Amino acid sequence: MSFASLKKASAGSSFAKLTKEIEKLNQPAAGGPDERFWKPEMDKSGNGFAVIRFLPAPDSEEMPFAKVWSHAFKGPGGQWYIENSLTTIGKDDPVGELNRELWNSGRESDKAVARAQKRKLSYYSNIYVVSDPAHPENEGKVFLYKYGKKIFDKLVEAMQPAFADETPLDPFNLWKGADFKVKIRKVEGYWNYDKSEFAAPATLGQFDDDKLESIWKQCYSLAEFEDLKNFKSYEQLKARLDLVLGKTAPAPRPVDESEEAVFDTPVGGGFNDPDITPSSKGWGQEVSDFREKAVAASPVADEDDTLSYFAKLAEED
Repeated sequence: MSFASLKKASAGSSFAKLTKEIEKLNQPAAGGPDERFWKPEMDKSGNGFAVIRFLPAPDSEEMPFAKVWSHAFKGPGGQWYIENSLTTIGKDDPVGELNRELWNSGRESDKAVARAQKRKLSYYSNIYVVSDPAHPENEGKVFLYKYGKKIFDKLVEAMQPAFADETPLDPFNLWKGADFKVKIRKVEGYWNYDKSEFAAPATLGQFDDDKLESIWKQCYSLAEFEDLKNFKSYEQLKARLDLVLGKTAPAPRPVDESEEAVFDTPVGGGFNDPDITPSSKGWGQEVSDFREKAVAASPVADEDDTLSYFAKLAEED
């Protein structure tokens, strides 16, 4: 812009434009919740019920679920640290490093701080909503579903049952899998999923292959949850951590919970890949070490803890 143009703009038009931009900045962010996600809801009696079906891995992706480590805790000044952990993608994370230092100090007070700041594991899968009494409009649609350790444990138990008279079930199989009944109660003020269970194995909706393929093709990418673009740099996270903790300020109130597990799983393929189709062989071998690779965690460390952590902040999980 020339000086003459600058002087001409000073007559008022540029000021009006600037004012409009300021007004935009002062308005609350638009968009609201991510419509790709499905969430169960409680009824007036304090219970929740829905029936969903876990779907296979999306086309060209390996796994039917993604896992993301994150930290969520409140600092002494009232600010929250809510960030994905770089350990999800195999990198060093400032909170993880700080927690190791605190734990290795040997002081119980430091260990309590480390527990309060520990990472939490969330899972993401594609689901087909079979029944949703709270929102019938969701039925027959494909959504993303974020869930915690309690529900993931039920998937593991279905794949590797503890008793000899129980038949292993692939919960992500369109033909040999089973609908999952999401049953939620409030226990001591928090959401509890203990009563959730699988129905008898059956083809999803008794649909033919054309319908099943159309459902499968609606699946959202899960790889994006582990994409580098969704993680801040180490330097950005460290700066945020220092701000939240005030560097030498006291740490957040401890929460007693144990570390959750990270594990490896088998690779899958396309719609007609043996890992998805009913002709699949050797599935039992693929998951034979699944339970052993998922390190046992305390019963209190799960999705319920995530809810208690955010309290009525969002009640997302």
